[in-house]
Amino acid sequence: MAVEQGIREQIAADLARAEASATAIDRPTDAHPGLDVVDAYEIQLINIRKRLDAGAKVAGHKVGLASEAMQKMMGVDEPDYGHLLDDMQYFEHTPIDAKKLCFPRVEVEVGFILGEDLPGEGCTNEDVIDAVAWVVPSIELIDSRIKDWKITLCDTIADNASSCGWILGQQRVPISEIDTGDIEATLTRNGEIVAKGNSSAVLGHPLNAVSWLARKVEGFGVRLRKGDVILPGTATRAIDISSGDHFVADFAGLGRVTLDFN
Repeated sequence: MAVEQGIREQIAADLARAEASATAIDRPTDAHPGLDVVDAYEIQLINIRKRLDAGAKVAGHKVGLASEAMQKMMGVDEPDYGHLLDDMQYFEHTPIDAKKLCFPRVEVEVGFILGEDLPGEGCTNEDVIDAVAWVVPSIELIDSRIKDWKITLCDTIADNASSCGWILGQQRVPISEIDTGDIEATLTRNGEIVAKGNSSAVLGHPLNAVSWLARKVEGFGVRLRKGDVILPGTATRAIDISSGDHFVADFAGLGRVTLDFN
């Protein structure tokens, strides 16, 4: 334990208040330079458990830092992950109040819905293919409760991997009918193209991110279960939002998903 449990609980409480009040805080690693990755995941879990105790349910998980460029920027050699809770789900045609968020950004992701539980240790891409029920167009809404997105790896992990919400489009495509490793994606904001990418940017193939996630979370007593939504990482760069923005993410062969802000 690099920091004592009391410090973990204090950081978790600070992050929870920051999210509730949409008032960002200084990064925890400045005050606690000994904070390590295990501490950070435990801090994340403190807040997740409190939300579950209050009635939320785990709806799935997200993978962050899934591109080589993001890993280089953060000085790490593997992704991170966060929890998706049912009370974090947003819906198309229901505008989000941007004022309730700190520094929100939009990410375009090829999402997966599991039809079966995934194994933990030793999980392979073949296991993922067998377990996925549907491929779905999705957007992850990310937000940092830490000032100006000036974060280290441990800061973002503690902050639930900077996750804020998730939106699924209406389309559902069987994984056998689409090459999930080569899906072109385009994001428009108010009718203007702001980002383009390909799903191959996600660890070379999104399935690599899902199998990594299944193996990784097992070490923290977590399993990926039937019905879970898995967001494997963004196929494009993250885009800042402003009040009034209308986003449309189009995925070749998969469909689209929209997102609006007040």
